[in-house]
Amino acid sequence: MTPEEYMQIAIEEAKKGSGFTSPNPLVGAVLVKDGKIVGKDYHHKYGEFHAERNAILNCKEDLAGASLYVTLEPCCHYGKTPPCTQIIIERGIEKVYIGSYDPNPKVNGGGIKQLKDAGIEVVTEVLKEECDALNPVFFHYIEKKEPYVVLKYAMTADGKIATRTGASKWITGEAARKRVQYSRKIYSGIMVGIGTVLADDPMLTCRLENAKNPVRIICDSSLRIPLDSNIVKTAKEVPTIIACTIPKEDKEKSKQDLIIEEKIEKLQQAGCEVIHIGRSKTGVDLKELMKLLGEKGIDSILLEGGSSLNYSALQAGVVSKVETYIAPKIFGGELAKTPVGGIGVEEPGQAFFLKNPKITQIEQDILIEWEVGTCSRES
Repeated sequence: MTPEEYMQIAIEEAKKGSGFTSPNPLVGAVLVKDGKIVGKDYHHKYGEFHAERNAILNCKEDLAGASLYVTLEPCCHYGKTPPCTQIIIERGIEKVYIGSYDPNPKVNGGGIKQLKDAGIEVVTEVLKEECDALNPVFFHYIEKKEPYVVLKYAMTADGKIATRTGASKWITGEAARKRVQYSRKIYSGIMVGIGTVLADDPMLTCRLENAKNPVRIICDSSLRIPLDSNIVKTAKEVPTIIACTIPKEDKEKSKQDLIIEEKIEKLQQAGCEVIHIGRSKTGVDLKELMKLLGEKGIDSILLEGGSSLNYSALQAGVVSKVETYIAPKIFGGELAKTPVGGIGVEEPGQAFFLKNPKITQIEQDILIEWEVGTCSRES
């Protein structure tokens, strides 16, 4: 087998950790000796051993002279676990093939240097593009300290997310809806606006087996969320953050202030975390919110908002990826909602530009995944 074929196996190993390693990256490792795979494993869960250490510890053979294929540069520092470079050197591994570089300032070439200093031959950028594709969330979060936001919506072939009456269940088929549940599994947060909560009373949980629920984030400027909503009633079981624009004030409180204060207390008693965010022209200041969520360790968000929140997120420049599900249906109607509302742009050149489309057919539905450029709009 070629180095690329061994690395492809490591990539498939890495994918097994999807939904469990955040905010750590997905990493897979394969051990080869005398042309035979003698061990392979992956990073199972945040706080547990990394892929390289798992593969080495679970291998019963003498690894002197063996080669290691790993999708990401081995760590070289003590964190929740010991450095992987240490055990690679100790076990006498002779050659290490690496897919992606680790941009973490605690690593950032240091792992490669330690291995080379120990006399180990290092080959880099083996299936680099494929390995990089495992961890867009990790790379974004390490660089910006803010969540990687994926804007997701389902629409008809004529671009409608609901009929003129507001009915929207269901636009896509069951297989496509299951794919959305997978997204809820792999991203650490899920965000909607208060309009979605009031209209649908959703749970915003992941319905796949053996999957943890994402942190629920509700953009609710005026704290209109009902205390008897599914979100509030389950907040002690599913982490829930409600972002409002109501300022914390020390001045003498009005009757309305006291009513809001009492509601905040009831929300907190129900298990919700209420955070106070500055206000933008359209509601919650999403740039400020992303910064705060990043500080809380939320590295990724699936945005399942309505058209208003979708536009606000694009306008704020916080969206990194767009997932568009297209169903083979036509609703029609000038009053039927489209995926992105708001005031919209004035000229075609002011559009939010997307790139690198990836198209997948899911039974009768189509999923298009786009990246959002560094500058989401042309000036």
